[in-house]
Amino acid sequence: MSDTATSGVKHGFQLKSTSVSMTALELYYFDNDEFEETLKDKISQAPGFFRDTPLIISLEKYEGLDSELDFFNIIGTCRRNNIHVIGVRGGNDDQRRLARGASLALMPGNGQRDRAHETDAVPEKAAEAPAAQTASEVRPTKIISQPVRSGQQVHAPEGDLVILAPVQAGAEVLAAGNIHIYGPLRGRALAGIHGAESARVFCQSLEAELVSIAGHYKISEDLQDNSWKSAVQIQLRDDLLVVTPLDKA
Repeated sequence: MSDTATSGVKHGFQLKSTSVSMTALELYYFDNDEFEETLKDKISQAPGFFRDTPLIISLEKYEGLDSELDFFNIIGTCRRNNIHVIGVRGGNDDQRRLARGASLALMPGNGQRDRAHETDAVPEKAAEAPAAQTASEVRPTKIISQPVRSGQQVHAPEGDLVILAPVQAGAEVLAAGNIHIYGPLRGRALAGIHGAESARVFCQSLEAELVSIAGHYKISEDLQDNSWKSAVQIQLRDDLLVVTPLDKA
């Protein structure tokens, strides 16, 4: 019998896996003054969305000099604007060493993730399970029949999200896959939160505060230029969100 069981003392915590939606900042080069100016401009477009946001710095398309990559300045600038940098994604060995020196978590980029899978691959004989592979492709769908009210958040971390009611202003809905809203979308909708660029948002009336797919977003002012208060689908094409009326889809 363990000491914990005999003494009646419970552990102070448990470690559990979880799925958290995070924003990635795709960095191409770094100039401290320009970085802060651009960051403030982005935040001003949707201040409520970015406040206290955990942020990943993506280095997969970084083209600047490693010597110009000042993570301490990046962290400080983000903190002054209520954004919290928690790690980096991708990058070469020198860039990741600099990130580690700034106490940031290191996450693999797409290419690194692929190589890791190849390294850890099961021998060829074990790959003979087409039924299991097919089953893994079936993603669960979360269905909500009640209105999503202001201040509420509905999260489908593994698949699609279907809402059979309005999403009110101040509410937030997130999904790893597509989002279907059979009513007005007045709050925020974030599809493809794990990077699925093929994800889409469908709604019966576009009145959203913000729509995001795989980290690419548009705020209300931008969305009003096209099919406002109409039934639409929103998808990602060439890194741009495209709004299409459902009767023309």
